[in-house]
Amino acid sequence: MGRWRAASLLLRDIAITTTPPKSSSLLFKPLTLSRSSSSSSIPTSQFYFFLKSRPLSAIPSRVSIDPNDFESGPAYCAHEQPNEDDETGKIPIKAYFLCTSINLKSMQAEYLSNVIPPSSRSTNYIALRFCDFPSENSRFGVWENPSSWRYMVVFQYGSTVLFNVEEHEVQAYLNLVIRHASGMLREMVKDDYAVKEKPQLVDDMQGGPDYIVLRTLDTDSIRIIGSVLGQSIALDYFVSQVDGMVEEFADINRGMEKTGTFTMHKKKLLQLVGKANSTLADVIVKVGLFERSEIAWRDAKYAKIHEYLREEYEVTQRFGNLDFKLKFVEHNIHFLQEVLQNRKSDLLEWCIIFLLTVENIISLYEIVRDSGAVSG
Repeated sequence: MGRWRAASLLLRDIAITTTPPKSSSLLFKPLTLSRSSSSSSIPTSQFYFFLKSRPLSAIPSRVSIDPNDFESGPAYCAHEQPNEDDETGKIPIKAYFLCTSINLKSMQAEYLSNVIPPSSRSTNYIALRFCDFPSENSRFGVWENPSSWRYMVVFQYGSTVLFNVEEHEVQAYLNLVIRHASGMLREMVKDDYAVKEKPQLVDDMQGGPDYIVLRTLDTDSIRIIGSVLGQSIALDYFVSQVDGMVEEFADINRGMEKTGTFTMHKKKLLQLVGKANSTLADVIVKVGLFERSEIAWRDAKYAKIHEYLREEYEVTQRFGNLDFKLKFVEHNIHFLQEVLQNRKSDLLEWCIIFLLTVENIISLYEIVRDSGAVSG
């Protein structure tokens, strides 16, 4: 047994000295993944992997040298292991109202490879997916999960909702939309939200402070969340427009209180009439504030998300406030129109009086002239 043991030790020593020293380079190997963003410079993320191996010992006889341990062993992440029991981090959502109209057809034609096939007959928005990963919010091992991708939902009336996009990447994605936009605003309207995935959630969804928890985040969930946030941010813009009209009429009323008159021209008043009417039409028709989502109609899970978010953002109540302010504007418009009409009537009356006066003077002159000619 002593001779066999000595021979075994000798063979192992020979195997160790003759085996190429490649294990040191494979135990800790960097795998570089570069981002594919074309508009912004994003730092390259590196994930370090090492291969499965047995612990090394100072005694050569106790080391099992097997090249297959290094050639075919499965790799795993050295920094973080995905844990099915842990919920994923918050996925940021950023909603923007950029303009009053976006050409969806031209945008869809340009980014056709990124367009997600529609799941409903709605034509006022498109959803796009960008494989611009890894993201700081995504965990390793979830490449097929929507939270590992960038998503963008673009609406014809001017809203854009970004999912899983970092703050320094926002402008690059918005530039894709601006190229197809018209009626750009001087200042964008912005809102932030978040969604969190929790696979072990009992219900399909659960509300939280400034975020919503979903059992799974799929593309239809992204469409539902994007539609409500897009409507909400558009409603913020239209409310601000109506607030400006209300403030303008408030100034006119305060001036009338002091002077008893006002100096608004009829053209300006007609512009306000058109602005008020177009605002109400845009909210109801273009934004589709009261249109039922077809996705929510088909599945109760999405209907629950849709109703929760509408209540969370108080969409119905805010539209009620908007409608009340528009009625106030409409009342003031009618009042000022009557005043302008009365002014016009007064001017016509004075013109008639002037003409009658001139006619009477001419008649008196003719009478005096004729009487002088008779007496002569």
